Amino acid sequence: MRVTQQMLFDRYVRNMNTSLSELIELNLKTQTQKKVNRPSDDPTSMVQILDHRDTLRRLSQYQENIDTAKGWLGRSDETLMQVSTLLTRAKELAEQAATGTLGADNREQISYEMRSIFEQLVGLSNMDYEDKSLYAGHKTGSNAFKQILWLTSNDQDFNDSVNFTIQGSAEKTVLVQFYDSTNATATGDAMALNDANLAVRYSVDGGQTFETDGSISVSGGQVTVDLPQGGVAVVLDSPTATVKVSDFSDTNVADGTWLWVRPSAQYLGDDEDAIVVDNLGAGTEYISGSVTGNFSNNVVVRIDNETAVDLDGEINYSYSLNGGLTWVEGNLIPADGTASNAVLSIASKGILTLSSNGGNTLQPGSQFIIRPRTASIEFDISASETVRVNDIGSAIFGGIYQDPDKVLSAAGARIALWSSNASVVFDNASAPTDYFNGTSNAGIYNKNLFETLGNLVAFMETNTQTGIQQSLENLKLVQEHILNMTASVGGREHRLEVAEDIIDGLELNEEARLSTVEDADLAELMIDLAQQEIVYEAVLKSSAKIMQMNLMSFL
Repeated sequence: MRVTQQMLFDRYVRNMNTSLSELIELNLKTQTQKKVNRPSDDPTSMVQILDHRDTLRRLSQYQENIDTAKGWLGRSDETLMQVSTLLTRAKELAEQAATGTLGADNREQISYEMRSIFEQLVGLSNMDYEDKSLYAGHKTGSNAFKQILWLTSNDQDFNDSVNFTIQGSAEKTVLVQFYDSTNATATGDAMALNDANLAVRYSVDGGQTFETDGSISVSGGQVTVDLPQGGVAVVLDSPTATVKVSDFSDTNVADGTWLWVRPSAQYLGDDEDAIVVDNLGAGTEYISGSVTGNFSNNVVVRIDNETAVDLDGEINYSYSLNGGLTWVEGNLIPADGTASNAVLSIASKGILTLSSNGGNTLQPGSQFIIRPRTASIEFDISASETVRVNDIGSAIFGGIYQDPDKVLSAAGARIALWSSNASVVFDNASAPTDYFNGTSNAGIYNKNLFETLGNLVAFMETNTQTGIQQSLENLKLVQEHILNMTASVGGREHRLEVAEDIIDGLELNEEARLSTVEDADLAELMIDLAQQEIVYEAVLKSSAKIMQMNLMSFL
């Protein structure tokens, strides 16, 4: 076969390009120090590399979550320590004011600092991190608490029978007494709030002098006790409720119903105190639902009967744990002609009980949404672990709280109380405590910081030594509760430190495994590069000698 110059030229160029390509490839690996730079280099290794990189990205996100959670919990820890410091000072002041050697002037002087501490605590309860409230649940864009007026009464019967609201504002505690304007009712006896002879007097200087220009009016099922110079009005929701009258001529006799209108704080955030059942579908408004169990997220329950069925009939139902994306079907409740309700079991969650609320029939396709109230903000710190970074303000600071799912009278409100185990709710107007007879339910009303401090302010400003002494005992328990909550935050911070150490170890392991697959051996790579440079130079030189592409060679 004749070998032409064109054939020689094509072969030489192809050899040079091949050598140059290999040299460029080695140069790229030298630059990146990676032996796999694209899928075509090694498809199998590239799959492993992408898996390791994905794992590293997830670990990096966990690390970012840990860093953010540290900021939240660190701010909360610092805040609660400041709260504890203020409570220590409040306890010192209360112990001073509780002694019998101090007079009204001394207690009034102490009350100024006590009220200042109260206002500082309201500010701390509204602490935020990166403009997000720490203690308002999911309502991170607003304050957890606002300062309001509330009242305390020495009359347990009044506490048990009356709901109220307070209108207006007052810089000092307003002490309120009721009396019979005709002086016909004995001191300590009861009079109805709508009795025309019932009158009110009040003091804005700690009980030293009393004003009698107040008024009691009844309208629309409510009683308004207006205290003009005090700057407030107490609206009561039960005109037929009674109060005990005070001595007509002696304002120091405590046998009547006394009201201390004093500062407190209202909780505005979320809570986790209830699970609500929402009804969807025709006729479901006549069925009420209640749940027991551990429902941490929404669950949808659907009636699958082809025709309407009574609560005591055979009920087919399904439920979804992911908002209706998938359903657990084939659940059946056998017919029971004597049952007054239907009990639907939700695996691993609990039980939904359907009862009559004016009706007894379930329609096909009717749905019941089990919706637990939530307040926690949780960050993922590993593939199987989360940490809560916020807290429910009412569980720490107490205060006044109205249940958003409970319908009360127009003047109604709810007050949060704390027992040794969990929070409970008391629907009446104020604390179930008789501060003077020593028969208080202090065991369940001892950890509400704002109510305890508000009462201390009130009793100091009105020179009520017995009330100060009883509130002092609650204050000690309040501080213990705050320290326990601080320990809870500290425990979560420790979890973050442990998780961070684990993440660091996992990252080092993944990086080592990634390096094994992806990284080039630098020494070997430099040798290969030097050899390829020699090969390329040799190709160039040999080609130049053999290919004499000039006209003189053909003459």
